[in-house]
Amino acid sequence: MAKKIVAFGELVWDILPNGKVLGGTPSNFVFRCNSLGEEGYLLSRVGDDDLGMEALEMLKQLDISDKNIQIDQVFKTGTVDVSFAENNEAIYNVAPDVAFDHIEFSAEALKLVRQADCLVFGLLPQRFGLSKNTLRELIKESPDSIHFFDLKLFEHFFSKKVVKRLLKAAHVVRIKEKEIDFLAGKLDIDYKNIEDFARILSAQYKIDVVLITRGRAGVLALHAKEGLFLEPGYILEAKDNVGSGMAFAAGFLHCYLNGKPVAEALKFGNAVGALNTTKRGATSLFAKEDVLAFMKNASQLELPI
Repeated sequence: MAKKIVAFGELVWDILPNGKVLGGTPSNFVFRCNSLGEEGYLLSRVGDDDLGMEALEMLKQLDISDKNIQIDQVFKTGTVDVSFAENNEAIYNVAPDVAFDHIEFSAEALKLVRQADCLVFGLLPQRFGLSKNTLRELIKESPDSIHFFDLKLFEHFFSKKVVKRLLKAAHVVRIKEKEIDFLAGKLDIDYKNIEDFARILSAQYKIDVVLITRGRAGVLALHAKEGLFLEPGYILEAKDNVGSGMAFAAGFLHCYLNGKPVAEALKFGNAVGALNTTKRGATSLFAKEDVLAFMKNASQLELPI
């Protein structure tokens, strides 16, 4: 049976060099969850403006329910200016104080998370008070859900207090390898290597699974009881990496929430994220069957001895 997964946070328009695309980590994640056969729900907020109405229409085209998208009469729909570095890495400039910063704690939101198998959240919607307080309440009111914290950093916002609170609330955390040095400095973690960092983080904050995405090098998982797991990256020609992190997360949770071993969940998530990079944008449609075919036919790098 499909698992009910709720993603809390930003719904925005990504302004790319060649035009705008509906985006935001939670919406990209929900799209990929649905494409893998799960029951994904987006809990967000848009402005009562042209971009907001266009966003609602685009959600319908992506087969994402707009039932839990709040409409803001004061703050405008969020936008993100996206550019690309020489290594094809996406650079995000997020407009401040927009609709998704003001998601309200409502009876509908409460009902949604109480029925969820998993609540997924990130750091960006924590930069202003209302959404921050709403998420705090939703976490408290969903004690039976798996709490997945996507700890993706944004240059213009970092709160040590907020990050520590969300880490303590999380069962599963996803971190980018390239951001570990910054996080370790802010969280006062003295570590020798990424495996050591994962172990310290897991022990200090009582996290069940720490996931570290390593770009072309692959992914790592540290389970508090089962230990360390590694999956090498795939040999492929990437088009862009927009949405690849949350594609990995959707693939991992597709297996993990259905009781599969961490090693199997990591392997499948790694393939979903890799396949996503061979497409343009975060919402190129592919199904579980496509992922399995990719895993069968694509080659992976060798793990270091």
